[in-house]
Amino acid sequence: MPRSLWLLVIGMVINVTGNSFLWPLNAIYIHDHLGKSLSVAGFVLMANAFASVIGNLIGGSLFDKIGGFKTILIGIVISLSALIGLTLNHTWIYYVVYLIIIGFGTGLVFPSFYAMAGSVWKEGGRKAFNAIYIAQNVGVAAGSAMGGFVASYSFDLIFLANTFMYILFLLIVLFGFKGIQPADVPAASSSVLTEQPAVKDFSKMSALLVLCFGYLLCWIGYVQWQSTIASYTQEIGVSLKQYSVLWTVNGTLIVFAQPAVNVFVNNYLKKVKSQIILGIFIFIGAFIMASFANGFSGFLTAMIVLTIGEMFVWPAVPALADKLAPKGREGFYQGVVNSTATGGRMLGPTIGGILVDFYGMSMMFIVLIILFATAIITTSLYDKNLKKNMEGELFPVKAG
Repeated sequence: MPRSLWLLVIGMVINVTGNSFLWPLNAIYIHDHLGKSLSVAGFVLMANAFASVIGNLIGGSLFDKIGGFKTILIGIVISLSALIGLTLNHTWIYYVVYLIIIGFGTGLVFPSFYAMAGSVWKEGGRKAFNAIYIAQNVGVAAGSAMGGFVASYSFDLIFLANTFMYILFLLIVLFGFKGIQPADVPAASSSVLTEQPAVKDFSKMSALLVLCFGYLLCWIGYVQWQSTIASYTQEIGVSLKQYSVLWTVNGTLIVFAQPAVNVFVNNYLKKVKSQIILGIFIFIGAFIMASFANGFSGFLTAMIVLTIGEMFVWPAVPALADKLAPKGREGFYQGVVNSTATGGRMLGPTIGGILVDFYGMSMMFIVLIILFATAIITTSLYDKNLKKNMEGELFPVKAG
């Protein structure tokens, strides 16, 4: 990997480590410590995610206009200001307000990471996005492990640790990111992407939106592990430390198992569409397992299966978005993808909370499996209007 991508990887690890001190525990804190219902917790997380959706769209556009360094810096300053406020006062109203501001600030940051990764190593294909994805999960593993441990002593320290990590992230960006420049794109990579721009841009954006609809449905299901399933594990006697271990396993497994998944993809799943569809089928299996789990071991098994599924799905969608994006629109396309994921995180807790409060956990699992099945259909059809075999032209190199 080029040096600039390594800098992005390090920055992503620090950023996500800080975020992971808090985000897996938000629903638990709102429900158990602030005394609010799951539905209320869902609405708060929805507000946080909605702010992040707006941040993603604005951040993607800002990347195209002022570059990744300035965009990330703006996002960090906004998030860090709110984190300092949250550290000083995290009672109910302040918690909600600061969480919304943090959502917007972090939303500004993520599209630039993916757009920069795609631009600095064009010849790497999916390798650049796999690297950023693995970096995210190193942060998830580290932050979740430390967050659960710290929270078992005091939630006050969680907010302080998150703030400290963002200060470190700010220093890395200030001294490392300014010199990151896009790599020259090999002439051979232009091919069909530069022909008939108006038609191509419309068909590619349409394809991206259909793909992202299925991506949204997957995230609505996935985020239940941070909201309804998180609270449910507490009710049946899974400790806070054990719940945090689930996310540590998630991140650790991704770091060490992703190379094996890449080998499987290279040998058996030449089309990115097939990779995503297989991952969604695995998601369904994980949620069926979770629906029957009644203790830590059951949820641990389901989490392992869930993690295998996400290793197929999550890196593939931003990689496709990068290849679909017209020149000069990479940031916006990544903003669409990231806002879609955040939209799932926005809608998921509310949908799950309402389903659980009114119909119970069993009904929630049934609805989620239906959503995953719908995502398989939309993913199968996303490229219907694109040029035949265009996906093969978009990815002339082997997946990495």
